[in-house]
Amino acid sequence: MVAIPYLFNEIERIFQNTPLYVIVLEAFLLLSVIWLLLFKRNGRGKRYSKEEEEEIISKYEPEPLIAETDPDHPLLKTRLVQSKVGKRVVVDGHDCLNLATHNYLGLLEDEKILEDACATLKKYGVGSCGPRGFYGTMDVHLDLEDRLAKFMGMEEAVVYSYGFSTIASAIQAYAKRGDVIFADEKVNFAIQKGLDASRSTIYYYKHNNMADLERLLIEQQQRDIKNPNKAAKTRRFIVAEGIYMNTGEICPLPALVALRAKYKLRLFLDESISFGTLGKTGHGLTEHFNVDLVEVDLIIAGMENSLATIGGFCVGSHFIVEHQRLSGLGYCFSASLPPLLTQAAISALDRFEREPQMFLELQEISRKVQEEFNKFSKLKLCASELSPVKHLYIAEQRENADKERELLTEIANKCIARDIAIVEAHYLENLEKQPIRHSIRITVNRLLTANDIKQAFDVIESVANEVL
Repeated sequence: MVAIPYLFNEIERIFQNTPLYVIVLEAFLLLSVIWLLLFKRNGRGKRYSKEEEEEIISKYEPEPLIAETDPDHPLLKTRLVQSKVGKRVVVDGHDCLNLATHNYLGLLEDEKILEDACATLKKYGVGSCGPRGFYGTMDVHLDLEDRLAKFMGMEEAVVYSYGFSTIASAIQAYAKRGDVIFADEKVNFAIQKGLDASRSTIYYYKHNNMADLERLLIEQQQRDIKNPNKAAKTRRFIVAEGIYMNTGEICPLPALVALRAKYKLRLFLDESISFGTLGKTGHGLTEHFNVDLVEVDLIIAGMENSLATIGGFCVGSHFIVEHQRLSGLGYCFSASLPPLLTQAAISALDRFEREPQMFLELQEISRKVQEEFNKFSKLKLCASELSPVKHLYIAEQRENADKERELLTEIANKCIARDIAIVEAHYLENLEKQPIRHSIRITVNRLLTANDIKQAFDVIESVANEVL
């Protein structure tokens, strides 16, 4: 009996010390739970008659597992590759000169890299079977990260197993809701997905237009002045590509670095194309423009172009890299890069260091392709001369974009039939942030000869004149 008054006293004390809004909220939650329990209990008791069940079943129309697709959709018209991909490739039975795949240095045909990868396969098996942070790290992963950091002259490197997820994960690992990111309007789709995942406020500036970027930076500066409390908590980033996949043009890095310093931003640079192609020793855009590496906060690159393997990497300071090991989703939750492909990257770096002349050779071939392909009569070339990625557009733009795409596809198909492998660039048009004009994407290979370039020009010129 003594416990009852004590209990009432405790309840009274709780009510006296608890704010009114908390009591109201808890009462509301209690009533909601009671209502839900009663509602579910009443719902369980409902039964349908046999006739009602049959009527409901007869009227049920399940949604199709796959939505209806246009039978003429371009992605359904696939081409069959029937050989190893190198300087030449067999497509739909045609032995073609390959101007379609991203094998800029020709290392996919390197026998030493293949032998090293096979030896690693025999030692470790095919896959690592787990993420890096659990049981997916092997000595070759650590060796590759050490080699990449030393090659790039940075403190540390982190290796991802998929090129697309490298840039997409790196952006969202640092930029969060409330931050501001300024990005070139022509950035590739992987960057766009990273921007989406960051949930930051995104401002796109006109392609390679530093005046437009500074206009946006000035507007942000004015917003910061109006709300200094918010500005103190807001981080600002610039995201750009070394060579833009969607245009083949080189980023004006010195101008970006100057704006970064003036307006106090962090700079992220995707060098998936420029790594292993620009600079005297293949270090990329910073070497090409002789920009100090400390001016770029994070350098990201895919290994699927110049290194003849898959995956990607980021290099930076110890703090930058270590943060990604904990926050980069593509690193934390993806199975690590297969050991044989990790070794392929290490062997490719060996070639980089032994034969730095290969980069100058590629740049010279890119210049020759640029010079020759600028002569097309009904197609227009767009790219920087040193870029191994170039785009061919129809010189007289059509009003109907679908018609323009069909014409480019026809040109590509006829060129393949005449032993020159080229492909029209494909985009996820409904998901791209900015409209992209259709083009034929040309990729340059270091192993191309003057006769190869002339043959490719003659075939493409002849086909374009037939179609257009």
